[in-house]
Amino acid sequence: MTSLVSGHDFSRAERLPEKSRALAPEGCFYQIPRLTEEQLSRLVRLRGGKRKVAVSVRLDPQVLVWLRSKGEGHLTRINDILSNLMDAERRIGLGR
Repeated sequence: MTSLVSGHDFSRAERLPEKSRALAPEGCFYQIPRLTEEQLSRLVRLRGGKRKVAVSVRLDPQVLVWLRSKGEGHLTRINDILSNLMDAERRIGLGR
């Protein structure tokens, strides 16, 4: 039997073994394509589980406005941006 939800044909999910259907609720995850190598290489780390050290930083007003314009977590975003820059420099050998 074929069921259509939002234009998608989920009949393949109905043919999957019971164990596979349990891992893919509503049978829709099998349709999501795998990430390409290019997409994987562009992923960035957003947050680590390590404790952070409290510091005071002075920013240009326009930098703070830009950070705040991105939504909640603008202070955490500063750490994320610097962490990603640090990781990128280490990958290409610019670390000092």
